[in-house]
Amino acid sequence: MSMITVKLKFFAALRERLGANEVLSLPSGTTVGKLRDLLLARSDLHAELLARGRAVRCALNQQLCAEDAVITDGAEVAFFPPVTGG
Repeated sequence: MSMITVKLKFFAALRERLGANEVLSLPSGTTVGKLRDLLLARSDLHAELLARGRAVRCALNQQLCAEDAVITDGAEVAFFPPVTGG
């Protein structure tokens, strides 16, 4: 199985609790949802902050995406809470 390299970013409250950036190696064909599953299993803190019931947005290469988006080699995946404004 071939591997890809992905830059992972967290923003806002997620960044404060989980850190800013890291580089991961993932199997080719991994989706954003599968990456989220892998992160959920990483620690209790990840499981709490990225839980499926929480409003967490994801972006692939700086474009909002669904969790079925396939990650390509060298891609950037970001997770962040919804932005509110007023």
